[in-house]
Amino acid sequence: MTQTRIHRETGKVLSRSVRSQAISVGSLSRTVEVPGWYPDDDSDSIHSGADLKLLDGAFEELRAAYAARVRSVRKKLRLTQEEAGRIIGGGRRAFQKYENGSTPPSDAAVGLLEILDRHPEEVETLRTIRASAFASGSLADQIDYRQSGRTKAKRSRTIAA
Repeated sequence: MTQTRIHRETGKVLSRSVRSQAISVGSLSRTVEVPGWYPDDDSDSIHSGADLKLLDGAFEELRAAYAARVRSVRKKLRLTQEEAGRIIGGGRRAFQKYENGSTPPSDAAVGLLEILDRHPEEVETLRTIRASAFASGSLADQIDYRQSGRTKAKRSRTIAA
């Protein structure tokens, strides 16, 4: 016999069952079977802490797998973490955070990583673009600003002095 209960806010009948939920980190995705109390339609469901623990565990596994993927692609391109942060984006310490899984890369960085994984020769194109932007000063102030940790006001006074 199926267990049921009434949703406190919607008044809908919920049944205890399992449904598939897609999760993604970077370019990786996975489907997870999540237990919970579900209505007949796709409206609100209710989950216990134990139900969500399964989902959280799967998400953490996927996050670790993507962190390893970022490291693998960076090494394939023969870039240091600092150089990858400069060329692909995110700043000086970005790839350290991406590779330990503490911060996911932006969608733009994910896109560049996937393109460079398939076309590693294009890393030279990005190096050229970043070098010319740095030389013109448009990127130099951003990088110097991020690395110094100063506020814009302090940066302005430093330049003016």
